[in-house]
Amino acid sequence: MRLAIVVQRYGVEVNGGAELEARQYAEHLTPFVQVEVLTTCAQDYMTWANVYPPGEQTVNGVRVRRFPVRQPRDVARFNALSERLMAGPHAHLEEEQWMALQGPDAPALFDYLRANESQYDLFVFFTYLYASTYVGLSLVAHKSLLWPTAHDEPWIYLDLFRGLFNLPRGLLFNSNEEAQFVRKKFQNQHVAGRVIGVGVDVPDRPRRSMLADPYMLYLGRIDDSKGCGELFHNFLRYKAVTRDSLKLVLVGQPVMPVPRHPDILAPGYIAGDERFDWVQGAELLVLPSRYESLSLVTLEAMGLGVPVLVSAHSPVLRGHCLKSQAGLYYANEAEFLAAVRLLRGQPALRNLLGQRGKLYVQRNYAWPIIVERHLDFLRTVYASVHSTVAAPS
Repeated sequence: MRLAIVVQRYGVEVNGGAELEARQYAEHLTPFVQVEVLTTCAQDYMTWANVYPPGEQTVNGVRVRRFPVRQPRDVARFNALSERLMAGPHAHLEEEQWMALQGPDAPALFDYLRANESQYDLFVFFTYLYASTYVGLSLVAHKSLLWPTAHDEPWIYLDLFRGLFNLPRGLLFNSNEEAQFVRKKFQNQHVAGRVIGVGVDVPDRPRRSMLADPYMLYLGRIDDSKGCGELFHNFLRYKAVTRDSLKLVLVGQPVMPVPRHPDILAPGYIAGDERFDWVQGAELLVLPSRYESLSLVTLEAMGLGVPVLVSAHSPVLRGHCLKSQAGLYYANEAEFLAAVRLLRGQPALRNLLGQRGKLYVQRNYAWPIIVERHLDFLRTVYASVHSTVAAPS
């Protein structure tokens, strides 16, 4: 089977959730099927500036074919139109214009899909939100799977996505919560689907602290849309009402200002496995995001035996806590303060939650289990796409 994975950005330097899932998926399926990644030359999703050279290369044993972005995103126009769409009624043409501004604008990628569709048995498109999927999937819909990484966010209610979620031959979901949301929103039960997600790789090595003082860790893009503004407020309130030496460490690329405070540290984006050192050394991992379809960060922390504190407003994150009994969730400032105090004051509880998290990840997100589930679903969709029905005599 020759499988093409289509994703807006790809590379070891790209740490977005969907993009990381795409890379891990490609690397773990390569021993079993012929995998090729079709992507752009962009590294940053805000500008889509061409960073990687066009053409073919190999990344961690996976063949990658890159196509240039014709023009970078006009961020000011995009933001203005986004505000217009969210403000109230609007024309469908404005939504199409929004997608054009969203990008990536990669006509060479779309030309390649048109010209080489027959060279691949199946296509897997990652994340619903970008033009690489919105335009690309429509060109090869009859042999495509959509991995939407969908959640209840404003953009998914745009009318232009109604057709997209009904086009593919199969849907790959990260969680039951994501599948239930998508099925209810788009009424696309006729499209085959499977809840699988990705596996979790964590190192098996002794724990070591990265700081002299205890700290809670946020790992990911430092962005208000990820709940970081709320996190700053809640953490500073915690510091104001306690004498705790606890620090907040944020590992990730900042796209919003980080408060200047002696107990808030932002070392920036950390590539490779060094992020696991920061996770292992933390008292807890905090994730304030309301919009998640899986959250590898949460699962990696659980796999390393670190308790998690997550937003109750995210059905997926709340679901991980309920199913694993390995973390706490909060809905407001008071609950955040109470949860942090509880976790800080009871080391035995932290250890119990950590052990439960390890067990949850081992049982549900071990790569051999995940890979076999993916291969089974790919075979099912492949049979559906390539089977022929004999005409009645």
